[in-house]
Amino acid sequence: MRLSRGARAALWALAGVVLAFVYVPLAVVAVNSFNSDRTFGWPPPGLTGEWWRAAARAAGPRDALLTSVRAGLGATAIALLLGTLLAFALTRFAFFGRSTVSLLVVLPIALPGIVTGIALQSVIQNVLGPVFGIGPGLFTIIVGHATFCIVVVFNNVTARLRRVGGSYESASADLGAGPWTTFRLVTFPLLRSSLLAGALLAFALSFDEIVVTTFTAGPGTPTLPIWIFDNLFRPNAAPVVNVVAVVLVLVSIVPVWLATRLAGSSAADSHP
Repeated sequence: MRLSRGARAALWALAGVVLAFVYVPLAVVAVNSFNSDRTFGWPPPGLTGEWWRAAARAAGPRDALLTSVRAGLGATAIALLLGTLLAFALTRFAFFGRSTVSLLVVLPIALPGIVTGIALQSVIQNVLGPVFGIGPGLFTIIVGHATFCIVVVFNNVTARLRRVGGSYESASADLGAGPWTTFRLVTFPLLRSSLLAGALLAFALSFDEIVVTTFTAGPGTPTLPIWIFDNLFRPNAAPVVNVVAVVLVLVSIVPVWLATRLAGSSAADSHP
């Protein structure tokens, strides 16, 4: 279908408005992280790197960043293991209730975050705490984030397994290779880019998460988004909050960009 010149111009204008609505506020935050005026007068009367130095010296943002990285890595590791196993089970095997299990796997990412958070908080308070002595903290943050990170890995691996089919694995088995050898030499190379893309997206989702984290984090384990939210309305911390917000955006962009590049090249990797 060919669009008229006017229709194309209207689409470009609409896309520009939407992108400006999303990215202009981010640009303002980035500029304000260098604003010499603590009250963020606009336009900035001058530029300074003092707020970046203050953020680097502050223990709160540094500890919150470390907690976010730990939570992201832990949730990503769990998502890689369980998401990959689930993708294999639901793609390579036929069994009763497979469609129901598939729906249950992807449901957490469709549920509102506050619903998931309330449910997890109830489990922590009524089961993990009284029975196992596990309170809110890094472990519960990782488990909470893994509930939706699994979906990202599952979708990536499932799409790749469906695209390559099972012929390569069958050929490897016909040649006498065992299941582990087949996975190591045939299946894993075919899945490598989709696994990495899923891991990067899972880490980005975990790193940015705030709703589920609010219900699963303990008082002494704030992640970076939680730290930003807690200090957002404190006038003395506002300049540092802008710096931390810019760092959060930059850290989130990198894995998403890499995952997009990997997803773009995955079609070529599907056929060895």
